[in-house]
Amino acid sequence: MPARDRYPSATAFLCVAAYTFVAGCRGESKPQEKPLTPVSVVRIEQYAGSEGVNYSASIVPYVQVPLAFKSAGYVTEILQRKGVDGRTRNIQQGDWVKKDTVLATVRQDDYRHAVEQYAGSVEQAQAAAQKSAQDFARASALYAANAMTQPDYDAAKATNESAQGSLQTAQAVLDQAKQSLADCELRVPMDSTVLSRNVELGTLVAGGTTGFVVGDIHLVKAVFGVPDTVLSGVTLGRKQAVVTETYTQEFIGQVTAVSPQADQKSRTFQVEVTIPNERGLLKAGMVATLDLGQAKLQHPPLVVPLSAIVSVNDGSKNFSVFVVTQESGRDVAHRRSVTPGEAFGNRVAITGNVALGERVIANGSTIVVDGQAVRVTP
Repeated sequence: MPARDRYPSATAFLCVAAYTFVAGCRGESKPQEKPLTPVSVVRIEQYAGSEGVNYSASIVPYVQVPLAFKSAGYVTEILQRKGVDGRTRNIQQGDWVKKDTVLATVRQDDYRHAVEQYAGSVEQAQAAAQKSAQDFARASALYAANAMTQPDYDAAKATNESAQGSLQTAQAVLDQAKQSLADCELRVPMDSTVLSRNVELGTLVAGGTTGFVVGDIHLVKAVFGVPDTVLSGVTLGRKQAVVTETYTQEFIGQVTAVSPQADQKSRTFQVEVTIPNERGLLKAGMVATLDLGQAKLQHPPLVVPLSAIVSVNDGSKNFSVFVVTQESGRDVAHRRSVTPGEAFGNRVAITGNVALGERVIANGSTIVVDGQAVRVTP
């Protein structure tokens, strides 16, 4: 049998394989359409809600008193307290003191010597006044019996009045010297907490030098300023919540004072909210926040979800959104530059080349590029 007749099946197999290969190549040359990126969109809206009117306030003591020295001199004593380490130390800020406690003392020797000197002058004046009073009494008796002339009587009367005046003057000088001696001690006028100490042992102070500042912090005040646009809603006696970053709890107080005139620079009216502080949690100088309620926005902005805003990956602070438009029956994403503004919950105000009602990508904006066709999902 000829060779070509011996292998007919092999020849047929090669022909079929070649046809299949050619057909497969023709199928692979046809490009497959890339699936569209799915995105969800929302329409640009105009914010129609209200904004919280929040203000920042400073916590201050209900009463704060600077204690100044009246008598000048060197500070020789400062009230001592036992510190946390067990050692005795000078009284310092944060220490509580009772009324009439002596915080510091100026050297008293000079003032004590003055008191002794003026006390001696008073004794001399008292003796002179007593003698002149007796002389005048005798002169009065003689004058009544017509045994003394009018000029002699008048002289005795004048001498007595002068002596009595000298005594009063000497007594007044002595009282002033005693007061100066007493003023060497700087006393607390009320139960209070020391807010600051400005002197040390050996400090030379003049009259009027502030040595300590004390305050009553069982009550504190939250002080803040408001514009006249919300002044009508701030009324005396109104309950007001105050919060701080330090504590999670709210502190409830009352509006106790509203300034009758605006500050010349800030054009705001000062408001005080008095808050009970028995536990001493609120400290002078803390920053607090108050919410005075809700107010309608005068110019509602355009808003989009926060997720719709994307930044350009070039290190700049440029932001944009992707607006989806219909082009030839397809949804196409286009980048639009915007400027973000105030946040309202999870929505952000924007300004830029956008319009009310346009569709923007809310989910998927980070995986599309300008001009890319997308598939909008419900």
